[in-house]
Amino acid sequence: MPEIVKTKIRDIPDFPKPGIIFKDITTAIRCPETFRRIVNFLSEEFKDMNVDYVAGIESRGFIFGAPIAYNLGAGLVIVRKPGKLPAEVEQMTYELEYGTDSVEIHKDAVEPGKKVLIIDDLLATGGTAAATVDLIEKVGGKPVGIGFALELLFLKGIEKFKKYDELKIVSMVKYNL
Repeated sequence: MPEIVKTKIRDIPDFPKPGIIFKDITTAIRCPETFRRIVNFLSEEFKDMNVDYVAGIESRGFIFGAPIAYNLGAGLVIVRKPGKLPAEVEQMTYELEYGTDSVEIHKDAVEPGKKVLIIDDLLATGGTAAATVDLIEKVGGKPVGIGFALELLFLKGIEKFKKYDELKIVSMVKYNL
């Protein structure tokens, strides 16, 4: 099944900058069957974890997070870039190749001790997802898994999660280069 999905993902050379080959999921999700395959694959992987919430990471994590939350009978919480949430927030800053970035969540998004599955479209360097794990813990939630539609193995983003030995991490489609 991952190979079928892989055929629907378009490569965009030199985006967002020269030398990068961007993996464009819009061609995959516009196909109802491919979109369904991704959502069902990730839902199936985490169905026995009894998650209370699915946290979708801005912005493409929202695309997959909402239907996965629905499939799992869980609530949906959103993790956004700074300044986009209207109520009181907690923030987590993380390192980029050049500089830093941050993610935010409402302080009251997750009740203490509730199990949270984190969903995003792509695992590249792992910075955003690792910061989201820390952010969920900061507001009192218990991260139990992370699901990605795609993973760029050559960037070794999975290494950011070595300190989280209890997390189940799943990627549907994996690219070596």
